[in-house]
Amino acid sequence: MKITKAEFVTSYNSAAAYLAAAWAIPEFCVAGRSNAGKSSFINMLAGRKIAIASSAPGRTRLINVFNVNSGEFHLVDLPGYGYAEADKLKKNEWQTLADGYLTSSKNLKRVFVLADCRVESAMDKQLIQYLYYYRIPFTILASKADKLKKSEIPAKAQKMAAFFGVGAGDIIPVSYLGMGKDKVLTLIEGILESSVTVEG
Repeated sequence: MKITKAEFVTSYNSAAAYLAAAWAIPEFCVAGRSNAGKSSFINMLAGRKIAIASSAPGRTRLINVFNVNSGEFHLVDLPGYGYAEADKLKKNEWQTLADGYLTSSKNLKRVFVLADCRVESAMDKQLIQYLYYYRIPFTILASKADKLKKSEIPAKAQKMAAFFGVGAGDIIPVSYLGMGKDKVLTLIEGILESSVTVEG
Protein backbone atom coordinates (compact mmCIF):
# COMPACT_ATOMS: atom_id res chain seq x y z
CA MET A 1 0.00 0.00 0.00
CA LYS A 2 1.06 3.56 -0.71
CA ILE A 3 -0.51 6.65 0.80
CA THR A 4 -0.93 9.22 -1.96
CA LYS A 5 -3.26 11.60 -0.14
CA ALA A 6 -3.91 12.27 3.53
CA GLU A 7 -5.67 15.19 5.12
CA PHE A 8 -7.20 16.32 8.38
CA VAL A 9 -11.00 16.11 8.31
CA THR A 10 -12.34 17.36 11.62
CA SER A 11 -12.28 16.97 15.41
CA TYR A 12 -14.95 15.85 17.85
CA ASN A 13 -15.22 16.64 21.56
CA SER A 14 -17.40 13.63 22.33
CA ALA A 15 -17.72 10.05 21.17
CA ALA A 16 -21.45 10.59 20.66
CA ALA A 17 -20.81 13.44 18.23
CA TYR A 18 -18.32 11.32 16.31
CA LEU A 19 -20.64 8.34 16.09
CA ALA A 20 -23.53 10.59 15.03
CA ALA A 21 -21.51 11.57 11.96
CA ALA A 22 -22.14 8.00 10.74
CA TRP A 23 -18.90 7.54 8.83
CA ALA A 24 -18.97 4.37 6.73
CA ILE A 25 -15.22 4.15 6.24
CA PRO A 26 -12.78 1.62 7.80
CA GLU A 27 -10.95 3.10 10.78
CA PHE A 28 -7.52 2.56 12.26
CA CYS A 29 -7.15 4.16 15.66
CA VAL A 30 -3.93 5.55 17.13
CA ALA A 31 -3.74 5.43 20.93
CA GLY A 32 -1.02 5.92 23.50
CA ARG A 33 0.44 8.10 26.22
CA SER A 34 0.57 11.84 25.64
CA ASN A 35 4.29 11.83 24.86
CA ALA A 36 4.47 8.53 22.94
CA GLY A 37 4.75 10.26 19.57
CA LYS A 38 1.27 9.71 18.13
CA SER A 39 1.29 12.85 15.98
CA SER A 40 4.78 12.11 14.70
CA PHE A 41 3.68 8.58 13.79
CA ILE A 42 0.65 9.84 11.88
CA ASN A 43 2.80 12.33 9.98
CA MET A 44 5.39 9.68 9.21
CA LEU A 45 2.73 7.32 7.88
CA ALA A 46 1.09 10.04 5.79
CA GLY A 47 4.38 11.26 4.41
CA ARG A 48 3.63 14.84 5.33
CA LYS A 49 2.55 16.95 8.30
CA ILE A 50 -1.17 16.50 8.87
CA ALA A 51 -1.13 16.14 12.68
CA ILE A 52 0.29 18.73 15.04
CA ALA A 53 3.28 17.36 16.93
CA SER A 54 4.24 19.28 20.05
CA SER A 55 7.00 19.06 22.61
CA ALA A 56 4.33 19.69 25.24
CA PRO A 57 2.44 16.44 26.04
CA GLY A 58 -1.34 16.36 26.17
CA ARG A 59 -2.02 18.51 23.12
CA THR A 60 -4.52 16.07 21.62
CA ARG A 61 -7.71 16.51 23.64
CA LEU A 62 -10.22 15.61 20.96
CA ILE A 63 -10.98 12.78 18.56
CA ASN A 64 -9.06 13.88 15.46
CA VAL A 65 -9.98 12.31 12.14
CA PHE A 66 -7.71 12.05 9.09
CA ASN A 67 -8.90 10.88 5.67
CA VAL A 68 -6.43 8.67 3.77
CA ASN A 69 -6.43 8.03 0.02
CA SER A 70 -9.76 9.77 -0.54
CA GLY A 71 -11.77 7.58 1.79
CA GLU A 72 -9.87 4.31 1.63
CA PHE A 73 -9.66 4.51 5.40
CA HIS A 74 -9.59 6.94 8.31
CA LEU A 75 -6.85 7.39 10.88
CA VAL A 76 -8.45 8.29 14.19
CA ASP A 77 -6.20 9.94 16.78
CA LEU A 78 -7.45 9.59 20.34
CA PRO A 79 -6.50 11.86 23.26
CA GLY A 80 -3.28 10.80 24.90
CA TYR A 81 -3.38 9.52 28.47
CA GLY A 82 -1.01 9.99 31.37
CA TYR A 83 -0.71 13.77 31.12
CA ALA A 84 0.55 14.62 34.61
CA GLU A 85 -0.32 18.33 34.54
CA ALA A 86 -4.01 17.81 33.74
CA ASP A 87 -6.43 17.90 36.65
CA LYS A 88 -8.41 14.80 37.56
CA LEU A 89 -11.66 16.06 36.02
CA LYS A 90 -9.99 16.74 32.68
CA LYS A 91 -8.30 13.33 32.71
CA ASN A 92 -11.68 11.68 33.32
CA GLU A 93 -13.19 13.63 30.41
CA TRP A 94 -10.46 12.42 28.08
CA GLN A 95 -10.86 8.84 29.33
CA THR A 96 -14.61 8.95 28.74
CA LEU A 97 -14.01 10.25 25.22
CA ALA A 98 -11.62 7.41 24.36
CA ASP A 99 -13.77 4.72 26.03
CA GLY A 100 -16.86 5.87 24.17
CA TYR A 101 -15.12 5.64 20.84
CA LEU A 102 -13.32 2.32 21.38
CA THR A 103 -16.38 0.46 22.61
CA SER A 104 -18.89 1.96 20.15
CA SER A 105 -17.23 2.44 16.76
CA LYS A 106 -18.59 -0.02 14.21
CA ASN A 107 -15.88 0.76 11.67
CA LEU A 108 -12.83 0.22 13.86
CA LYS A 109 -10.51 -2.38 12.32
CA ARG A 110 -7.39 -2.09 14.46
CA VAL A 111 -5.94 -0.03 17.30
CA PHE A 112 -2.31 0.93 16.95
CA VAL A 113 -0.98 1.29 20.48
CA LEU A 114 2.10 3.51 20.52
CA ALA A 115 4.34 2.59 23.43
CA ASP A 116 7.68 4.32 24.00
CA CYS A 117 10.23 1.53 23.55
CA ARG A 118 12.35 2.98 26.37
CA VAL A 119 9.61 2.91 29.01
CA GLU A 120 7.65 0.09 30.63
CA SER A 121 4.44 1.94 31.40
CA ALA A 122 1.72 0.51 33.62
CA MET A 123 -0.76 2.74 31.75
CA ASP A 124 0.20 1.17 28.44
CA LYS A 125 -0.23 -2.27 29.94
CA GLN A 126 -3.63 -1.27 31.28
CA LEU A 127 -4.71 -0.20 27.79
CA ILE A 128 -3.61 -3.56 26.35
CA GLN A 129 -5.61 -5.38 29.02
CA TYR A 130 -8.58 -3.14 28.22
CA LEU A 131 -8.38 -4.02 24.53
CA TYR A 132 -8.08 -7.72 25.36
CA TYR A 133 -11.15 -7.47 27.61
CA TYR A 134 -13.30 -5.86 24.92
CA ARG A 135 -11.80 -8.06 22.19
CA ILE A 136 -10.64 -5.08 20.17
CA PRO A 137 -7.88 -6.00 17.67
CA PHE A 138 -4.62 -4.16 18.29
CA THR A 139 -0.98 -3.97 17.31
CA ILE A 140 1.74 -2.56 19.55
CA LEU A 141 4.09 -0.07 17.93
CA ALA A 142 7.37 0.45 19.76
CA SER A 143 7.75 4.17 19.20
CA LYS A 144 10.93 6.26 19.28
CA ALA A 145 12.96 3.25 18.13
CA ASP A 146 15.40 5.69 16.54
CA LYS A 147 16.62 6.40 20.07
CA LEU A 148 18.09 2.89 20.19
CA LYS A 149 21.01 1.34 18.37
CA LYS A 150 19.83 -0.89 15.55
CA SER A 151 21.42 -3.89 17.26
CA GLU A 152 19.41 -3.20 20.42
CA ILE A 153 15.98 -3.21 18.79
CA PRO A 154 15.31 -7.01 18.59
CA ALA A 155 16.09 -7.50 22.29
CA LYS A 156 13.98 -4.49 23.20
CA ALA A 157 11.06 -5.84 21.17
CA GLN A 158 11.40 -9.18 22.99
CA LYS A 159 11.38 -7.41 26.34
CA MET A 160 8.30 -5.37 25.43
CA ALA A 161 6.51 -8.50 24.23
CA ALA A 162 7.12 -10.17 27.58
CA PHE A 163 5.93 -7.08 29.44
CA PHE A 164 2.69 -6.87 27.47
CA GLY A 165 2.11 -10.61 27.21
CA VAL A 166 2.23 -10.82 23.42
CA GLY A 167 4.52 -12.46 20.86
CA ALA A 168 7.69 -10.65 19.83
CA GLY A 169 6.40 -10.68 16.26
CA ASP A 170 3.43 -8.61 17.40
CA ILE A 171 5.70 -5.65 18.19
CA ILE A 172 6.55 -3.29 15.32
CA PRO A 173 9.38 -0.80 16.04
CA VAL A 174 8.60 2.61 14.53
CA SER A 175 10.10 6.08 14.44
CA TYR A 176 9.37 9.44 12.87
CA LEU A 177 12.27 8.78 10.51
CA GLY A 178 10.25 6.11 8.69
CA MET A 179 11.16 2.92 10.53
CA GLY A 180 8.27 0.46 10.44
CA LYS A 181 6.25 2.40 7.86
CA ASP A 182 6.19 -0.39 5.27
CA LYS A 183 5.20 -3.00 7.86
CA VAL A 184 2.34 -0.89 9.18
CA LEU A 185 1.04 -0.09 5.69
CA THR A 186 1.26 -3.75 4.68
CA LEU A 187 -0.71 -4.67 7.81
CA ILE A 188 -3.38 -2.07 7.03
CA GLU A 189 -3.62 -3.27 3.43
CA GLY A 190 -4.08 -6.88 4.56
CA ILE A 191 -6.80 -5.94 7.03
CA LEU A 192 -8.66 -3.90 4.42
CA GLU A 193 -8.46 -6.74 1.90
CA SER A 194 -9.71 -9.23 4.49
CA SER A 195 -12.62 -6.95 5.34
CA VAL A 196 -13.66 -6.73 1.70
CA THR A 197 -13.50 -10.52 1.37
CA VAL A 198 -15.59 -11.08 4.51
CA GLU A 199 -18.17 -8.44 3.59
CA GLY A 200 -18.33 -9.64 -0.01
